[in-house]
Amino acid sequence: MKKEIAKIRQHIKDDVQLIIVTKNQSSKEIREIYSYGELNFGENKVQELLKKQKELPKDINWHFIGHLQTNKVKLIAPFVHLIQSVDSIKLLQKINKYAGVNNRKIDCLIQIKISKDTNKSGFSQKEALELFQTQYEHDFPNISLKGIMCIGTLTNDISITINEFQAMKSISRKIPIKRPILSMGMSKDYRVACQEGSNMIRIGSGIFQ
Repeated sequence: MKKEIAKIRQHIKDDVQLIIVTKNQSSKEIREIYSYGELNFGENKVQELLKKQKELPKDINWHFIGHLQTNKVKLIAPFVHLIQSVDSIKLLQKINKYAGVNNRKIDCLIQIKISKDTNKSGFSQKEALELFQTQYEHDFPNISLKGIMCIGTLTNDISITINEFQAMKSISRKIPIKRPILSMGMSKDYRVACQEGSNMIRIGSGIFQ
C-alpha cells in the first residue's frame, strides 16, 4: 500500500489533497496506512465510519463521501472532519442543526450532479450556483461551505469525463469562496481530474489492490 500511495503522489501536485477511501477495508489496514503519515480517510457508510472512528486514532480526519441520510447526521456530527456529499437543502438544515448541538462548525462540500446517471444525487449546476449566491452563512451559521464535489460518469469515454470535470472547474470559478475545494477524481480518473483542476481526489481501489 505504501508503494501505491507513493505512485499516486508522483502523479499529483503538492496542493492536491489525497483522501484514502477505506470502504470495505479493515481497521488493521487503515492503521498501517496511518503509520505512513496519512491522516485523511473517507467512508461512505455511517455505521462503518462509526466503528472505525471508535477503533482508530483520534487525530484521523474522517471525510464522509457517500449518500448521507438526514436521520444519521446526528451520529457523525460530533467528529466528522468534512462532509463531501451534501446533496440537498434538507441535509444542510440537518447538518446545521446537529453541528449546533455539538457546538461545532462543520465543513461541507456541495455535491453537484454532473453525471446523467439517474442513480446519482446532488444539486444541479444552477441550484448550486444559486445556493452560493444566497446568504447561506446566515441561514446555516454552523456550517462552513468549502467548495464542491462530484462523482463522474463511470465510462471508458474520456471525452465525457473531461467535459464533466471542465464543467465542475467552471462552477468552482463562479462560487464566492477563496480557493474553493474541488473534489473530483477517483482511482480510474484522478489524473484527468487533476489536469482539469481538481485539488482533492478520493482513491480507494488504486491503493487497496
